[in-house]
Amino acid sequence: MKLAFLSNAAPVATQAEAELVARYGNVDPAEADVIVALGGDGFMLRTLHGTQDLSAPVYGMNRGTVGFLMNEYSCDDLLERLAAAEEEVVNPLAMRTMDDSGTVHEALAINEVSLLRAGPQAAKLKISVDGRVRLDELVCDGCLLATPAGSTAYNYSAHGPILPIGADVLALTPIAAFRPRRWRGALIPKAATVRFDVLEAAKRPVMADADSVQFNDIAWVEIRSEPDIRHRILFDPGHGLEERVISEQFT
Repeated sequence: MKLAFLSNAAPVATQAEAELVARYGNVDPAEADVIVALGGDGFMLRTLHGTQDLSAPVYGMNRGTVGFLMNEYSCDDLLERLAAAEEEVVNPLAMRTMDDSGTVHEALAINEVSLLRAGPQAAKLKISVDGRVRLDELVCDGCLLATPAGSTAYNYSAHGPILPIGADVLALTPIAAFRPRRWRGALIPKAATVRFDVLEAAKRPVMADADSVQFNDIAWVEIRSEPDIRHRILFDPGHGLEERVISEQFT
């Protein structure tokens, strides 16, 4: 089995990479049967984005903080663990946004796309789903659209619902909604296109973030699931995303 090891810059991750390379060898990711990512969830997301055009699945080992997308770290029995690993496939969100200069930007998000106020005043957003306006004006600190894989991340911290991995829905969750009062968000079909229009953009600037790729002073954002991109993630048996999502709801 040909392995490619990637790590973030943290000493604990680079040390783990050196130990694993010395024991199992290392190839270029384009030649690997499995790509092994060493770091935290943020590094795992960057690895998935960076290797999405490659055929090899990604197996993460936690050398970071939370490690929701990672397996436990061990230098021993890696080949046996990889042979027994179970595969999960996730589709990212495709974001398209235009800033106030008229420049259109595109990005992908495995966890969520967030719109966040970028000034002292609350943002004002109009929300449409498949071309139909569903909320004329949301006054808030922000709003996000999360995948099932990302529903336990920022979405959960914003009091959004945790979604089962196989669910064909996305979580639309407000951040500190002021009006409508107590609006808790909505569940949106996975195949739908969600559009945010920024109201009073000059007075109430808004930024958009897709898995930490940021664009400032946006005028609108359109988001849809991208079924043609399939991120393959490997987990140790009994510790896949479905089990982690369920367990998270009982902690």
